Amino acid sequence: MTTRQHCRPAFTLIELLVVIAIIAILAAILFPVFAQARESARQTVCTSNVRQIGLSVKMYVQDYDESFPIFYAYNTQDPVTSARAWAGDAPHKGIELELLPYSKNKDIFRCPDDLGGPSLSDPAFGCPGRPTYQACYGSSYRFDRGSFSVAAGESSQNNDTTQFTSNQIVTDSQFAFPSDTRIMRDEMMPWFGTTAKYGYIPGYYQQWHSRGAGFVFADGHSKFVVSAGAFDKQVVCPSGGRSDDPDPNSATDGNGYGTYYGICD
Repeated sequence: MTTRQHCRPAFTLIELLVVIAIIAILAAILFPVFAQARESARQTVCTSNVRQIGLSVKMYVQDYDESFPIFYAYNTQDPVTSARAWAGDAPHKGIELELLPYSKNKDIFRCPDDLGGPSLSDPAFGCPGRPTYQACYGSSYRFDRGSFSVAAGESSQNNDTTQFTSNQIVTDSQFAFPSDTRIMRDEMMPWFGTTAKYGYIPGYYQQWHSRGAGFVFADGHSKFVVSAGAFDKQVVCPSGGRSDDPDPNSATDGNGYGTYYGICD
């Protein structure tokens, strides 16, 4: 009897290496595409968030005789202990809480790309253990102080002991260019940290979106802006001062930036 030997078909080493190389090339091509798609989805969520916040502001204004909410910068202090009152603490105040009856959702105040910032881990100025701006201050979005009402006794900005000495009511009719005037924006933008112009020095800045940031304007509309030039041209003060326009009173009003960005943003 004759014995036949059957050979099983198999890949050679060269063929396996070729397949692995093809998979590696495809992965190198597709991974950035997937990453861009995920970031695009996060930008869409962010734009949706700021759109809802803009609508909430307009509903608040309609209910309060065209007056804008009271400005609270980031956090307040416990009136008894003087300790910081972070988001969720009973003494905490914030525009996001004023808008909550209209927004019905605290989650819209969190940008999906909110990565916090290096300063959040600083025990003197940040809030260790809370990795995002929203978890720390109640909102990932910065409300421009020039566009909101202020109450006497409230601090003018984060980590600042300066207080407003009188009430100041901002109304809808005070906006000279409502469709061009930003009233709220993402805290971090790609062009921050590249220069001290915006006050976001590299040790403080943390990039969130890779392309731009979400904005809300005084007329309630929102959009995603992708350039520093467009940001600088936006109106930032209700009277019409643009972000990068020189502030003629900067020597006397304490505006260290010298532009309307420093006094109204």
